[in-house]
Amino acid sequence: MKLYADLPARRTRQIVADLFLLAWVVVWARIGLAVHDSTLQLAAPGRRLESAGSGFRERLESAGDGVDDLPILDDRVADPFRDAAGAGTSIEDAGRDLVDACEKLADVLGWVTALTPIFIVGALWLSQRWRFVRRATAAQALVDDVDDLDLFALRAMANQPLPALSRISSDPAGAWRRGDSEVIRSLALLELADCGLRPPAGSRDSPGSGR
Repeated sequence: MKLYADLPARRTRQIVADLFLLAWVVVWARIGLAVHDSTLQLAAPGRRLESAGSGFRERLESAGDGVDDLPILDDRVADPFRDAAGAGTSIEDAGRDLVDACEKLADVLGWVTALTPIFIVGALWLSQRWRFVRRATAAQALVDDVDDLDLFALRAMANQPLPALSRISSDPAGAWRRGDSEVIRSLALLELADCGLRPPAGSRDSPGSGR
C-alpha cells in the first residue's frame, strides 16, 4: 500500500496535512472538554440542593431520635420529625436528578462539540488520502511490473488537462503513434507525477502499440 508520494513536495504536503489533522483533533478535543466542564457547572445548584436536602433529612431524623421513646408520649413526638424528614429526602432526590441531568447534558454537548468538526475535516482528509492511496498503489504495481511507460503516456493523454499536454507536444497523440520516446516519457512522467510517483529505475521507453 502506497501511503505517501515519492515526490518530495507532494509528500511534504501530505505530511503537513496529516499533522494538521492531528492538531485539529487535539484542538477540538480540548474545546469539547472545555464545553463539558463548563456545562458541568450548571450542576452546582443541584449539588447544593442535594446537600441541603441531605442535611435537612439528617437533622430531622436526629431530632426524631432525640425525642424517641419519651415517657408517656412514646413515638407521638418523634413521628412528626420523621415524617418531615421525608421532605428532605425529596429535596435530596431532586438535587441528585438535576446533577445527573447536567452530567448527561455535559457529556452530549462535549462529544458533539468535539466530534462534529473532527468528523467533517476528517472525512475530507480521508477521502483525499484514500483516493491517493488507491491510485498510487495501483500505479505503483504497474510501474513495478511493466518495462515501459506507454500505459502512463496513454493515461496522461486521457486524464491530464490540455494545456499540460500542449506544453509537452503540439500533437501528443501523433507523437505517441510515431513512437516518439521523448514525448512518451514526458507524458508518462506527467501522469506518474500526478499519481505522486517517480518512474522506475532503468525503465525503458518503447513505441506505442496503437500504430
